[in-house]
Amino acid sequence: MTATVTVSIDGRLLAVVAGTLVAAAVEIARPGHGARVAPGGARRQPLCGMGVCGECRVTIAGRPQRLGCQVVCMPGMEILTDA
Repeated sequence: MTATVTVSIDGRLLAVVAGTLVAAAVEIARPGHGARVAPGGARRQPLCGMGVCGECRVTIAGRPQRLGCQVVCMPGMEILTDA
């Protein structure tokens, strides 16, 4: 059996496989929605997967501008996007 952790993304609980990156959890929670909104209102998606593009930035446990592609989901983690 695969271990899971439960996180909160924009107030919705989501169970993911232990070791899942925050950027992946955001995509699982709302496929194609992404974590960011461009100034013109277009949805933005992570591009590089290594913290360079910054399109995966989210607020984690009240700390803004965290790179979701660099952070592993932990039990009870609260994640906020630009939703």
